[in-house]
Amino acid sequence: MKKRSQLGILAALFACAFALMWPGPSRAQEKDEKGGEKKAEQADTGEKPKEEISVTDHTIKISGQTIPYKATAQTILLKDDKGAPIALVYSTAYTRSDLKDPSTRPLSFLYNGGPGSSSVWLHMGSFGPRRVATVNAGITPPAPYKLLDNPDCLLDRSDLVFIDPVGTGFSTSVGKAQNKDFWGVDSDVKSLAQFIKIYITRNNRWNSPKFLIGESYGTFRNAALTNYLQNNDNIYLNGIVMVSSVLDLGTISFYPGQDLAYILYLPSYAATAWYHKVLKDRPDSLSAFLDEARKFAKGEYATALMKGDTISAEEKSAVAKKVARFTGLSEDYLVKANLRVRLFQFMQELQRDRGLTTGRLDARFAGPTYNLIGEAADYDPQETAISGAFVGAFNSYLREELKFGQDKTYQVAANFQGNRWDWKHDSDYGYFPGSPSVVLDLAAAMVSNPKLRVEVENGYYDLATPFMETEYSMEHLGVPEALRKNLKLQYYEAGHMMYVRDEDLAKLKANVAAFIDSASKP
Repeated sequence: MKKRSQLGILAALFACAFALMWPGPSRAQEKDEKGGEKKAEQADTGEKPKEEISVTDHTIKISGQTIPYKATAQTILLKDDKGAPIALVYSTAYTRSDLKDPSTRPLSFLYNGGPGSSSVWLHMGSFGPRRVATVNAGITPPAPYKLLDNPDCLLDRSDLVFIDPVGTGFSTSVGKAQNKDFWGVDSDVKSLAQFIKIYITRNNRWNSPKFLIGESYGTFRNAALTNYLQNNDNIYLNGIVMVSSVLDLGTISFYPGQDLAYILYLPSYAATAWYHKVLKDRPDSLSAFLDEARKFAKGEYATALMKGDTISAEEKSAVAKKVARFTGLSEDYLVKANLRVRLFQFMQELQRDRGLTTGRLDARFAGPTYNLIGEAADYDPQETAISGAFVGAFNSYLREELKFGQDKTYQVAANFQGNRWDWKHDSDYGYFPGSPSVVLDLAAAMVSNPKLRVEVENGYYDLATPFMETEYSMEHLGVPEALRKNLKLQYYEAGHMMYVRDEDLAKLKANVAAFIDSASKP
């Protein structure tokens, strides 16, 4: 992966559990002479888009209990306000099949982020009944890959529907619509809301306790989608699970002249330095060390940065010494960086003398550095370590076990082809547009539904959505004190995809299972 431009780095910061690979144009699309998308032959010939479905029966053992379930791989047709077809959305649903009346059983909708990612990462790594085996914090070798039954599957607590947004997986626009019509904050939310409404109607699940489980940009989507479902469709949710969350993209963006991201990232830098044992006086307790890092970041470090160019050389040197203690970076480097180290600079510098680049999505990962004199990291070692296993195993699983998509190409990531995500969001933030944010969406959803529960899962070694950024956002929702009890933050000793560490997958399952149980009670 080439070194990103400033805009590219910003987009990468909220990639879902994987820095997206952009495959070439699909067979069904080609560029017209003006550079726009030309529709598939299906649309050109006037054929009506058809839904497809494959249902297979399986069993899985969870906590000593054998659970029979149906796996339903299908596409569902979306229509516009005039009834014209606009998209086929693919999903894989797992529903327990030994219940006489599943209409009140909890139902969870899951997706990753990107934006522009399929749900393959949560599907094959976290709560699905089948899971790909990967090497913990190391490189998973090439094929053959190993698929395992997942004892930490959520099927003992909830039915599961993994959704691929339009342009990802097998989901695609149809009729006169184009994939790019769905690539935006609000258009994405509207399409998923329509899918969810159709799904619960067809399957008689209106009375089921309902949950959204999103990762990375999927948490941004969670907030906006929850608010939209409640306001537009009267679909009130029991809870939302935020895996590696971000609500305000400005908090993880290193904008010139703005210092908040540097403050919020410092404790995650400290966790990473602690893990890789680059600290001069490494403390025994990670938890205590991070508490100290939080306090320093909010206090003395924030105060120093707020002084900007007026800070004295003596104070800058003194603060650099303390930042070095937390981050493992040299005092000289920190002074030259003006106390401000951007993410990709940190990834490059932390283990430069070892010839290693530090991971972004999961800082426990490290890989060889090609350009040892480069300023910033050229790639994310976590991406390359596990992507082949996830994608290869899922493609085999789709066709061999789910019996779907034999002649189709599964789009792991949307092929934007020069198009950009539309970050405009229909929300009143004042006269001047700022960073894309759904803080008000989550706050509004909690106020209009005081029983809505929110659980946030944080990885200490996540450098894409750092844990202190989550804490900051959740502490600045502005909701009444009585509603704050509905918020809960959990922590894991892994990264963005905490479920790739076996111990944390088990912990994640236990936390989310307890959350669903509690939020499903009347």
